[in-house]
Amino acid sequence: MNDERIENDTPAPTRPDGLWADDLTPGLTFTSREYPITEAGIIEFARQFDPQPFHLDADAAVGTFFDGLVASGWYTAAVTTRLLVEAFPVATGIVGGGGELVWPSPTLPGDRLHLEIVVGDRTWSTSRSNRARVVVSHQTVNQRGEVRQRTTAQLIAWARPPQRESRRPAQN
Repeated sequence: MNDERIENDTPAPTRPDGLWADDLTPGLTFTSREYPITEAGIIEFARQFDPQPFHLDADAAVGTFFDGLVASGWYTAAVTTRLLVEAFPVATGIVGGGGELVWPSPTLPGDRLHLEIVVGDRTWSTSRSNRARVVVSHQTVNQRGEVRQRTTAQLIAWARPPQRESRRPAQN
């Protein structure tokens, strides 16, 4: 590891055109594109990660708590993550530091989900002056305005690094 890296632990940007902690001011908002939820997608995810009858088979789901096929909350969370990464352009990537999520209503086949993202508090670190904790709230909402997931995340973001002088040799 070179001395410069030790002195400045800011990671290389994953999105060179992205936003730094300096840019992530409270109240800043973003909206994602829509993501269509299909019965096949719900079942495919459930087969691999959450094989419960109400996620796997519409007929088997009748009479269960949901009384029909619904997406796993973790499928909703995975779709939410995809939309967040696309719509929230943090220069160093989305680096989680904790959070809370709730599923106030089940995601259904035919839902078209999108995110409504709001930047909340930004607190600069007292021990690492180039880092901040940024609270970001987002709702995963369907085409009828029904909230399928509500998330409050604490992210780690870095300050924009200082511009470096060009080290090209002088031209004669």
